[in-house]
Amino acid sequence: MTTYQPSARRRTPVAVSVAAWAVPVLIVGQFALLAIVPVTVVLVGALRHAQDRLVRWAAVLVALAYAAPLAVWVARPGGAPSLSKDMHPAFAVLIVAACAALVAAVVRAGRR
Repeated sequence: MTTYQPSARRRTPVAVSVAAWAVPVLIVGQFALLAIVPVTVVLVGALRHAQDRLVRWAAVLVALAYAAPLAVWVARPGGAPSLSKDMHPAFAVLIVAACAALVAAVVRAGRR
């Protein structure tokens, strides 16, 4: 009878990978405020479960890149009614680039 023995190496959770792909889709699809959910999943999942340092740093980078336009939108007194309309396109590019770095880090961590 064969018994299951989990590998000693812990991999990056699937939820982090899926959420890393969902963030740029939501940002480009003009659902920027809704993207707070996958950003939170990415940050918490990577900090709690990922063993690779690069994945954790990339998750923090995604969270900071998302927090900057969110803070500007909240702090501005006469801002647009939605985060997507108020966000500068450079912030959207920065968030998408940070998510690309996170996806690359997750793929790299899975191959090691």
